[in-house]
Amino acid sequence: MKSKLNKSLIERFSRQIVLKDIGIIGQKKILSAKVLIVGVGGLGSPVAEFLSRAGVGSLGIVDGDRVSLSNLHRQSLYNTSNIGKFKVKIAKDQIKKINPSTKVKIYKIRLNDINFKKIIKDYDFIVDGSDNFTTKFLLNDFCLKFKKILIAGAISKFDGHIFTFDFKNKKIPCLRCFFQETQVSNDLLNCESEGVLGTVAGIVGTIQANEILKKILNIGEGLDGYILVLNLLHLSFRKIKIKKRKNCFCNQ
Repeated sequence: MKSKLNKSLIERFSRQIVLKDIGIIGQKKILSAKVLIVGVGGLGSPVAEFLSRAGVGSLGIVDGDRVSLSNLHRQSLYNTSNIGKFKVKIAKDQIKKINPSTKVKIYKIRLNDINFKKIIKDYDFIVDGSDNFTTKFLLNDFCLKFKKILIAGAISKFDGHIFTFDFKNKKIPCLRCFFQETQVSNDLLNCESEGVLGTVAGIVGTIQANEILKKILNIGEGLDGYILVLNLLHLSFRKIKIKKRKNCFCNQ
């Protein structure tokens, strides 16, 4: 899809366009990008916001939940008046207010093998903002199968994890190389029992958005084959290499 930059768009994105790594050509790449965000909660909210502010042309948003009072301390797209309403509908309205040019398609569903297969083909970049390993492994497996770029995130307490998997490269590991399905529990990502500081969600989600933009533009150093581990209580950041397991799903 060819994207044109009129005078209004050039003014809107002028602070990005002036960057030598972006320019007019880079901004057109952003305008042409199609990104699917799975989970529009603590992570997905800042991802959706900053990608729309950057000018991403098409956003898909998947979430079947409604806004609850306990969401509001960390899910930045919502406010008190949204309680009880479906997140995807509120998110779409907020995104259109931020950037009316961004096309937003919403999916008020829980992902499964059948519906995700129909959705994923329409997008080049997938963002994991989910809060359970069942969904994370589903995203990993389908992105691997369809050779998509997956930016995954996870938060708990004061900690955050960010992964990048560019599955066009057969040599990189996958999420199952790091987390073996039999060894993890969804309780690890349960904010209700474990708790999480709201700012942790905002920081990790913003980094995910940043990594997506770098992939769209093909600039900078990414996290392919690595995990970025953040401890925001002690302000420590570690970048750890993930080893590709010989008997893993990604080697089949």
